[in-house]
Amino acid sequence: MEYSTKISERMWNLPDKGELEAEREQTFIDDIVQKSHIEKELLQNLDGVRNVFDGGAGCGRFSILLAKRGIQVTHFDLSQPMIDKAKELAEKEGVLENITFVRGRLEDLSDYADRSFDLVMSFDAPISYTFPKQEEVIGNLVRIARRKIMISVSSRLGGLPYLANPLQKHQFILDQNSKDGWVQWCLKNRENLIDSFQFDRKVCEKALETGFIDDVEETKQAYDRGESPWCITYHFMPDELVRILQKNGVRNIELAGPGAYARTMPNEILVKIMSDPKQKREFLDFCHTYDSNPYVCGMGKDNLFAKGEI
Repeated sequence: MEYSTKISERMWNLPDKGELEAEREQTFIDDIVQKSHIEKELLQNLDGVRNVFDGGAGCGRFSILLAKRGIQVTHFDLSQPMIDKAKELAEKEGVLENITFVRGRLEDLSDYADRSFDLVMSFDAPISYTFPKQEEVIGNLVRIARRKIMISVSSRLGGLPYLANPLQKHQFILDQNSKDGWVQWCLKNRENLIDSFQFDRKVCEKALETGFIDDVEETKQAYDRGESPWCITYHFMPDELVRILQKNGVRNIELAGPGAYARTMPNEILVKIMSDPKQKREFLDFCHTYDSNPYVCGMGKDNLFAKGEI
């Protein structure tokens, strides 16, 4: 088994993952923006869609959204804590009968025949955690899609600013009084992060060339020490993603960079917008318009979004 798979399975199966991931839209503004963008895309592209495969479906944010519209969804994820949370939320919404929950790895979709699903989707970058099999995984997601495919992967151009901004997550904290451990760690360590920061051009150039923001060997070593490091993550370039999709027969490909507009704004303004329902609604609508422009697609906050037809 590849290190990427082993690390992903350990990290995403930590006991608290289900609860933490289910609360992200109440914790971080970038998650609100990204998920709003994807929801708009889904709801605008459901003509002829009766069944859906959701790969790396997490806590069911989009599985449940579609199930509430009478669509049959296969909710596929490697994390049992997140599947358990998704079942709990689906039951609360009264849509359990519309969702089939499957625990599995994106690297193995052999149980699914060609063209099994009207729409295949995979959001929040699980494809990027399958290195070195990310191209094979995309190929198999396309293979099982009958009409449409929508995916989001980690963005190389969008991720590179992290290397020059140790405070990047602070910008998107929705509530500084949140009990979320990551929020409090960010706030507590703000000054230390600034004081210890040094810009390293070589590190940035290496990440731009290779697609890896973190050191792969260090991540492997952390796993071998019994830790649960962040997954090995391959970051895609926009033209690279288009090439892979086209090679697998996807047509009419459109890219977007959810978060490209929001990342230009300070935390104080973002929080003010989010606290007013009218401003929030209009802001998210404009973010979708701006972030869908092909000239900014690479600068999405975390993810590069792609949709196309089979």
